[in-house]
Order: sequence, then structure tokens, then C-alpha cells
Amino acid sequence: MKEAFIVVYRTILALVILFASTKILTKRSLSKLTYFDYLAVATLGTLAGNLAFNIKIKVEVFLISIFVVTVIVYIASYISLKSQFFRKFFAGEKTVLIQDGKILEKNMKNIKYTYEYLNQQLRQQKVFDINKVEHAIIEPNGELSVKLKAKNEPVTPKDLNIQTNCESLAIELILDGKIIDKNLKEKNLSKVWIKNELKNRGILNIKEVSYGVLSSKGKLFIDLYKDQM
Repeated sequence: MKEAFIVVYRTILALVILFASTKILTKRSLSKLTYFDYLAVATLGTLAGNLAFNIKIKVEVFLISIFVVTVIVYIASYISLKSQFFRKFFAGEKTVLIQDGKILEKNMKNIKYTYEYLNQQLRQQKVFDINKVEHAIIEPNGELSVKLKAKNEPVTPKDLNIQTNCESLAIELILDGKIIDKNLKEKNLSKVWIKNELKNRGILNIKEVSYGVLSSKGKLFIDLYKDQM
């Protein structure tokens, strides 16, 4: 029984330390991490896992290991900010796969990139015809950046000489059946206004609303707990 309590204590400690370490090292989403970042996170995760369950080794040993890894990664990140050479060394470089509409087979071979995977990545970018691609680049974090040929680029209002207004961010007014007074005041709106808006939509009780947001164009979007599909 005593051993179980020790494991619980060490597990909680491992989670706290791992959370603190990752917060110190990066604020990027996991999908944006470089290979070096992944290596650091994997190492920290392994150490934290052992801290939780390997009770044969003292807690201090793991704490020192995690501290050392955190410091090394932090220093490496700092050096990368100051030096382009180390930035490329730790984070890697981009690789051009398509240039001027032509596939660079040599570059694909160098990074073990298949045509099937290239097409898959293009589809995830909503590009279903490789002939429309002008440039495609693999970024250091492994993501594919795509630029379409000029004739295949989506038309924008600017292209059509259409004047547009700057849109502000949408703002939440109702959350979990409760009015957010702060946001309501920010838009110079009253509770009477929002209740009338709900009444016009046949909603008599604000508790029925799970989410309400005011768009930049002044339109109120409402989502109810009981949606009628």
C-alpha cells in the first residue's frame, strides 16, 4: 500500500515538472515543433515517466536529469536565436519539392518523400491537382507550404477592385446560458437588447443558449443546448 502512495506522489510530481519544463521551453503548438524540439520533449517525457514508476531510483536523480535536459534545450534555443548556423543545425532547413511547377525528384529522394505522400499533403492543403502548383516547400517542422500558379490563385476583392471594410473580431455575449456583462458593455449593448434578440428568435429563457457571439457585422449567432437538426 505504501508503494502505491509513493507512485501516486511521484506521478503527480512528474506531471508538474514536465508541465513546467515544457512551458519554459516552448509556447508553440506541438504541430509546429522541429525535430530537435520533438527530441527534447521525448527525452523529458521518458524521464518523467521513469520518475513516476521507477521507484528504485531516487527522485533527486530524475530531478537533476530533467533540469539538465531543460537547461541544455533552453541554451540551444537561445543560441539558435542568435546564430543562423545553429538555427539551421538544430531546426533544419526547408526543402523545395516543387519549383516553377516542376517536381525536384532529387530533393524528394534526399528526404525520403514519395509521390503518394506529396499528393496526400497537397490534398490536405485543398489542392487536388498537382498541375496547379507553382511552388511547394517542406518547412523545418515537416509541414508543406504551397503556392499555386497565378492563374489558379483564388480571386480576392482587391483583384476585382471591390472596396471592403476592416472587420473587427467577433465577441462572445453569452456563454453557458449566462450573459457576459463585460463584453456587452464593450459593445455598448444592454441586456434588454439581447433579450429582445432572443425573444425575436423564439427563445424565452437565456438558459437555453449554450453560446452567443456577435459578429463584426453586428449579426448575433446563437447556438442552443437543444439543437434542432
